Amino acid sequence: MYDVIDGSAPAFAPTAALAPVEWRTAAAPVGYPEAVAAMEARVAAIATRTADELVWLVEHPPLYTGGTSADPGDLVAPDRFPVYPTGRGGQYTYHGPGQRVAYVMVDLGRRSADLRRYVQTLEEWVIRTLAAFGIAGERRDGLVGVWVPLPGGGYDKIAAIGIRVRRWVTFHGIAVNVDPDLEHFSGIVPCGVRGAGVTSLRALGVAATMTEIDAALRREFEALFGPTVSAASEP
Repeated sequence: MYDVIDGSAPAFAPTAALAPVEWRTAAAPVGYPEAVAAMEARVAAIATRTADELVWLVEHPPLYTGGTSADPGDLVAPDRFPVYPTGRGGQYTYHGPGQRVAYVMVDLGRRSADLRRYVQTLEEWVIRTLAAFGIAGERRDGLVGVWVPLPGGGYDKIAAIGIRVRRWVTFHGIAVNVDPDLEHFSGIVPCGVRGAGVTSLRALGVAATMTEIDAALRREFEALFGPTVSAASEP
């Protein structure tokens, strides 16, 4: 087992039997039901070893999703955007333009069957990516995701994490706020956390393009999970 922090080796190093993780970026916004269907199919294929692992970068049209722990009382504006129940862990979250969603489909059964370590590694992935743009993201005890401390105290959330695992293959993943409309989060209690706000790279004064974010995500993913290869097929 490798240390997530020290950077000496990938935290979830692939075995010799695993090909490089395929890396794919959607060219246009992807509907949420279509994304889930594609993930379901790919996860099944990875589990039967008929497809390689995949990281799929997408943007969605504005929508809310409710995870397996979602509290109906946290859906403040149910008629504002489409609302999709989803099998990932967690509560309500928002997806929309300007937010980079990375769906991660890796085989923990052949890497490391440690879910807690996997979630921590996803957080580390985001923290390292933000650091490349001068943003100090942090973990918070008892809360999943990545947060940015406020000068006067408190925290704003900049990235959400929600996963599901089937036959030790992961799906769903991370959502990093690059430049979304932050007002859209007001229709929910994001991730069920009251008394905390949300932020983005743009709100913190970082005018990074999505292409720049994607390049940093890929570099830091490879540092933690091993090599990737550009995908030439649909998920």
